[in-house]
Amino acid sequence: MNEAEGIGICLDRIMTAIETLELPTEIIVSDSSSDRTPEIAGKRGATVVTPDQMGYGNAYREGFAAARGEYVVIGDADTTYDFEQLPKLFARLEETGADMVLGSRLDGEIKPGSMPPLHRYIGNPLLTALLNVFYDAGVSDAHSGFRIIRREVLMDLDLQTTGMEFASEMIMAASSRGYEIEEVPITYHERVGEATLDSFQDGWRHVRFMLLNAPGYIFTAPAVACMGLGAIILALSVSGVALGGVSFGSYTAISGSLLVILGYQIGSLTVFSRLTTSPIQPPGDPITDRIKTAVTVERGLLIGVSLFLLGGGYATAVTGEWIASGYTALPAIPPSMVAFAVVVIGLQTVFGAFYLGLLTNRTDTSLA
Repeated sequence: MNEAEGIGICLDRIMTAIETLELPTEIIVSDSSSDRTPEIAGKRGATVVTPDQMGYGNAYREGFAAARGEYVVIGDADTTYDFEQLPKLFARLEETGADMVLGSRLDGEIKPGSMPPLHRYIGNPLLTALLNVFYDAGVSDAHSGFRIIRREVLMDLDLQTTGMEFASEMIMAASSRGYEIEEVPITYHERVGEATLDSFQDGWRHVRFMLLNAPGYIFTAPAVACMGLGAIILALSVSGVALGGVSFGSYTAISGSLLVILGYQIGSLTVFSRLTTSPIQPPGDPITDRIKTAVTVERGLLIGVSLFLLGGGYATAVTGEWIASGYTALPAIPPSMVAFAVVVIGLQTVFGAFYLGLLTNRTDTSLA
């Protein structure tokens, strides 16, 4: 978009790379400019396509629709990527048999003034680390815009995003499908013309997209952590032990019960998200898989009612003792908090089972 100052330089570098590779090549410029960018590109022999809507992802998807080659190379037309280094990417693709090769800026050379310190030392490393943790991509520069990918792989990825998160989606989808991704170090240059990137807005789009497509990390992990910590605190509170000078009793029992309830509620969202969404990285833990296949409305009701009766029975018993004592013998708080937590979880299970039934449209009312 509006790269009249740099498009000619980029096309010159591309032509040099083509002469080195000696491969039949087409150059496609996906353009949303209001300046002379499309005119310059067209006069230089490039095919110019115009997306229906603005956005980084929209631009690339429009270009992909026009591409015919066996391999597809992408890069920004702002002179930051040196297209003369394309033979390096192509050589790595042939040597390794990889499905995609990235030009790594962070493993290569970053020219002075080409990347703001915020992007170089915080933004790109942090986003790459998150993507590697969530999707096991194993890359050093997940948001490099200089890439080569086999056309059949690109078509299989079926990329859908419209904005800057498109760069993340390509890596996420390729990793989740088991495609091999390689990297080569490249030199990153200072751009010409005015930058259009919004650091915080575009960075958040990447993070948001990664989290929404990895519900196992935003739901399952916190759920296990909350329930595990809460259960430990409750156990210590009921036993009345002291660790490191810290006594566990009534107040810690309240905290522990709340953590257990919170963890259970978050965990239920993992199951619901598995049934109602199609994320790039669906929850794959055995507990979620088991619940998805085994839980019916009837089983959920049976478990929920059993828990409710178990906790309610204890609460009823201690309440009876309290009344019989003339309201003087107060029940112990830690075991009472355990009972109340069991009651709440039981009720959540009952209503959650009905909601699960609505999501799955289960009509078999027989008790399994």
